[in-house]
Parts: sequence; structure tokens; C-alpha cells
Amino acid sequence: MLISAETVPSYAHPGDAGADLVSTDDLVLEPGQRATVGTGVSIALPDGYVAFVVPRSGLAAKHGITVVNSPGTVDAGYRGEIRVTLLNTDSNQSYAVAVGDRIAQLIVMPVSRARFVPVETLPGSHRGSGGFGSTGYNAVPKEQL
Repeated sequence: MLISAETVPSYAHPGDAGADLVSTDDLVLEPGQRATVGTGVSIALPDGYVAFVVPRSGLAAKHGITVVNSPGTVDAGYRGEIRVTLLNTDSNQSYAVAVGDRIAQLIVMPVSRARFVPVETLPGSHRGSGGFGSTGYNAVPKEQL
């Protein structure tokens, strides 16, 4: 994959799916505040691939920092800078981001394209039209408790 970047994303450990993106900006995220942060990274993905920008689990768990539009989608035809919209979900503590801090991860993977076929009705399924919460919250159905 072709890349233009001062700091090339890197994988922290063998087998990691996400390569770390670092900040090119210094800023402070106040509680509840969001900001779009530069990474200085531009890529040229081959056709048939996509990159997803996702939060770093340590930032989320320890500081409440997440990526607002996660996963952020980088299409194969995009050549601009990958920027990350961070959100501080902590209601009390601000969070400082410094140049060079790891702020998100980039996951590159193959993507398939669907062929959409319009129909009058869809075939049935076990789930049907059940949406959010339709399977309940407990691992064991209440009637079995």
C-alpha cells in the first residue's frame, strides 16, 4: 500500500489488526468536547480494499476517549489526509493530546461489493424484522430461570 506520512502507522505487536495513527496536533479535549485531529497520513489503497479508523481500547477504557464516527471509512479512491474526530466522553476530566500521541488505529482489509437486487418482498428468516433489543438482555431466557 502506498503511503505519504511523516510517521508511518505501525503495529504495536505481532498479530495486531490495527496499526497506530499518531496526532500531528497539540490540543486539549475538555469534558464532552470533540475535535478533528490530523494524522499526517495519506494512503492509496488498491481497488477492493478499505481502511477503517477505530478507537484505541486503552484510550477508551482509561480516559473515555473515542472516535465519534467509528469506524471511519477510508475508501480506495480517497487521497486526502486521514483525520480523526476524537470525543472526550469523560464528564469531569479534560484530556491532553500531544503531537506524536497514538490516537486511533487503522485497519486495512478487503471489501466485497454487493449487487443489490430489488424485490417486492424479502424471504423469511428466523429473526424476521426483530431489531434493537429483540433478543433480550439475559443470556438465559427468563422462562428458563
